[in-house]
Amino acid sequence: MPVLPRPGRAGAGPAAADPMDELAGRLDAFVAAAVHPDEIAAVLESDGMTDEYIRLTYGRPDSFTLAEELYHRVPRSFPEPDALPDPWKVSLTACLLRGLIFALPGLAYLLGEPLLEGPPDRLGLPAGTLTLLAGALIGWVWDQTLSHRAYSWLGLGDRAAAGRTLLVGAPVGALLGTAAAFAVPGGPPFSYAFAAGQALYVGAATVLLVLRREQLLLTALAPMAAGSVLALFTDPPVPVRVALLLVSLTAACALALRELPLADGVRAAVRRIRDRTQRHPGEGGAVRWRMLRGAEEDHTRRGPRIGDSVPYGVFGLGTGLLVLYAALGEVLTGGPAEAVAAPSAVALTLSMGPAEWLLHRFRSGSLAGLRAARSPRAFRRRMLTTLAGCLAAYLAVLLLLGTAGTLLWPHAPGLTWVRVTTLLLLGTVMWTGLLLQSFGAVRPAAVVCA
Repeated sequence: MPVLPRPGRAGAGPAAADPMDELAGRLDAFVAAAVHPDEIAAVLESDGMTDEYIRLTYGRPDSFTLAEELYHRVPRSFPEPDALPDPWKVSLTACLLRGLIFALPGLAYLLGEPLLEGPPDRLGLPAGTLTLLAGALIGWVWDQTLSHRAYSWLGLGDRAAAGRTLLVGAPVGALLGTAAAFAVPGGPPFSYAFAAGQALYVGAATVLLVLRREQLLLTALAPMAAGSVLALFTDPPVPVRVALLLVSLTAACALALRELPLADGVRAAVRRIRDRTQRHPGEGGAVRWRMLRGAEEDHTRRGPRIGDSVPYGVFGLGTGLLVLYAALGEVLTGGPAEAVAAPSAVALTLSMGPAEWLLHRFRSGSLAGLRAARSPRAFRRRMLTTLAGCLAAYLAVLLLLGTAGTLLWPHAPGLTWVRVTTLLLLGTVMWTGLLLQSFGAVRPAAVVCA
């Protein structure tokens, strides 16, 4: 049994070390970080220290008394937690690539412009504009809804179900976009063919973007983009223009088909049809006894509800209309056809890449503020500062893109103060809507954009 330390006699050598000092030094880090003596008492008891051992060794009656003395003896010191990985850190290059992919298809209109010549549309817009807009908006709404449903399956870890969703949904969206374009009369003949190709491209691009194949899509767009740049300085013949458009469209569709589970989709469709055509015992009777056999019934896995994806389509419609208003707002309010501000629409589309990156920066900054703040007010102040900084950075990028586009776009209307204000207000609304959507508040986001 250990004995209680006693004071040493004079001249007998150095005094024995105080056991309390030794214990405090051994448990210094833990005791300093404790917020209550009971935490220290629990550690002492878990270390096997009984009350009898504590009385004999440290001269205290029990573990709680010893813990309280240690708590008051060691100064409080709360070490900072280890740095955690930032879950919102994303690559700026990847976001810029996505923004470029969103904007590059707009060059197809520049390449096909000579084929869309004709009398102005009913609203005074350039020939074929209404035809192309109808197909683009319907296709955009459908594919935004489809994208969310496919992403939901991916979030559940079922990539096969996401592939089947895209396999069925992308062709349906292409048909809807084409039908909407053909429902608008009076467009040039080529506008309907262009709208059909546009609908096919949107479906293929949706597949590749959802499955994270941005680089493949960029490769498919390369011939069309190169031809559009060439068209700024020369006048390629019509067959060359059509060939470049078809090459990019065919490449995008082929790459999308390669990523889709065609064989699995066919087998799943056959299996579903066979299950529906087979009759099960008890069906059609007066009592649906199969519903009472819950333990024996085979239950299929429930996936995401279709209704949860609809608000994302409405949000897509709102953002699409905002982009169109940036380009055609003055014409729709009675201005001349020459007032079409295509550079503003291109700037909004290109800015989606930086917008995505800044959204992640805001989430990252808010998380850092939550860890560093010592009060709700401090966190709120830091969060609002981060929000204002990210929004200001986005608007600066948008203004830079709009100015550069106006200077480079042939025959573009000047960027007046009214147009600058309109562009920045539209950018604020779109970025705020995207921010709400990133938090899952898609219905308020749709209202904001509407």
